[in-house]
Amino acid sequence: MVNVRRGALLPTLVALLLIPVFVFLGYWQLERAREKRDLQAEYDRRASQEPVRIGGEWQSAEEFQFYRVEATGRYDTEYQILLDNRVHRGAPGYHVLTPLRIRDSEMRVLVNRGWVPLGPDRRQLPAIETPTDALTVRGVATVPHEGFTLGEPSPLTRGKPTVWQQLDLERYTREVGFPVQPVVVLLDPQAPGGFVREWARLDTGIAVHQGYAFQWFALAAAAFVGYIALMRRYGRRARMGGDAP
Repeated sequence: MVNVRRGALLPTLVALLLIPVFVFLGYWQLERAREKRDLQAEYDRRASQEPVRIGGEWQSAEEFQFYRVEATGRYDTEYQILLDNRVHRGAPGYHVLTPLRIRDSEMRVLVNRGWVPLGPDRRQLPAIETPTDALTVRGVATVPHEGFTLGEPSPLTRGKPTVWQQLDLERYTREVGFPVQPVVVLLDPQAPGGFVREWARLDTGIAVHQGYAFQWFALAAAAFVGYIALMRRYGRRARMGGDAP
């Protein structure tokens, strides 16, 4: 009987430690999902409002992020960026980022005009047609986040597109020498002068946190069921007068 009680002590301690931790982590993920749900509602609210005007004076990213925006000016093709490794329906290609020079100023804002296919040879970049007349662009403003890249980005080449793996807006601004707003405009799918633009809905990742919560709660349930089953085995051993395995 003493051996049975001693044998049951360790799994009891483990269960008392792990089950509350699993439950806590599950509720923590649910709380994260609630926060992301509130953030998603804010994103959706911003996207449904009238467009915010982007002007010739520098403005903070917080004034634009996830809002519908509009800006009037002309495309400046001297410092276009092609973002590499962008896939559309299984086909490789580029996103075309063209600076728009805002009317009556030196300020530019980068406009993501959409996806173009890679073509037969990486050494031959796709031909990019760009409107030359003054126009008003509309879209959703996003703040680019620099991702992991192998090596340094190529220096910007004036007069021809430069291929980068990720957009480093800080570096771009340093190299071009003119002021740039701290956002990228995802050009509306209906707007002229763009390419393939099947933009995904801005998603804060609610489902990811809900999935993690389910996993933690499942682990807590599994630990509880396993502990109960083990205790029943110890109970049977005790009634039979034997030692637990």
